[in-house]
Amino acid sequence: MNVTEAAKSFTQRIWMAGNYANAEEICRCFCERGMCISISPANYIYTGGEESGFVVTLINYARFTKFPVELKDIAFELAMDLCVGLHQQSFTIEGPEETLFFSSRPENI
Repeated sequence: MNVTEAAKSFTQRIWMAGNYANAEEICRCFCERGMCISISPANYIYTGGEESGFVVTLINYARFTKFPVELKDIAFELAMDLCVGLHQQSFTIEGPEETLFFSSRPENI
């Protein structure tokens, strides 16, 4: 098998709590526009508690190449869809150069 396409490598990851099956469905709908992502369950353990959630990984997939800023914008758009759809108040987007925490919690505003 030969390599037929190549792209620069960079990744964006969305970290969020919430129902995994519902997150999969939101991602499935989002990807109908021509995307390829992966989603995996995650357990978050922190001071004073724990909760289950997921991590969504977006790569610069050679079949649907993007510029780094495009992939970052797409990750934010998907994260907002997930946040609203799952009734969450916060999420994190991890990129190759920075990790951003987003929150609508009153104590973070």
